[in-house]
Amino acid sequence: MFQSLRNRIQLSLLIAGLIIAGGLWGFVELSEVARDSDPHAFDMRILLAFRTAGDPSDPIGPSWFEEAVRDITALGGAVVLIYFTAIVIIYLLLVRRWGLAVFAFVSIAGGQLLSSLLKLGIDRPRPELVSHLSQVHTMSFPSGHAMLSAVTYLTLGALLSRAMPNRAATLYVFCVAILTTLMVGMSRLYLGVHWPSDVLAGWCAGFAWATLCWLASQWLGRQDTAPDNI
Repeated sequence: MFQSLRNRIQLSLLIAGLIIAGGLWGFVELSEVARDSDPHAFDMRILLAFRTAGDPSDPIGPSWFEEAVRDITALGGAVVLIYFTAIVIIYLLLVRRWGLAVFAFVSIAGGQLLSSLLKLGIDRPRPELVSHLSQVHTMSFPSGHAMLSAVTYLTLGALLSRAMPNRAATLYVFCVAILTTLMVGMSRLYLGVHWPSDVLAGWCAGFAWATLCWLASQWLGRQDTAPDNI
């Protein structure tokens, strides 16, 4: 039994390491794309695929779908993410899980700071190939919505998974977090405010950071449950 548990822990660490390494590698490769003076063909093809042929100002689909996409993209906005994070942190404080509350704040605030620094470092302008269907005021690379939704929802999912009664419930929490992250990123392409490489880079950085946070939460959990040394 002990050997089986040890193997599961080693497998989890291996998968986490692969996700972090893959995310970092993907981000570095995509940053080279972002630094090019001209947009790549795959960026333009994908962005135009969300618009009516011959009219880059008209998104595909009915008008109600456009409004629905705006609702989805709001799930990755600063106000919504801060709201959900505050709910979880206040709950952790109420149940006296001080360490986890601090961990949640530092992890998500750290992801926000990292996203802002990366935007300043790459300094890529927003796409002008299609009209913007949402107001934007920052640089384009990486997508802050894609990155911060991954950081926030996956980090909160990691914390919530500690209270899940079984593996099925844990899997459900992470699937919802991943699905929400993917939907937010795709919404940024539909609204024409990011190049696809921006969104991919945001996912790469966000998943890598969230995985680091998950590893930290696992270590923190073992520290919480470890017996005191006398």
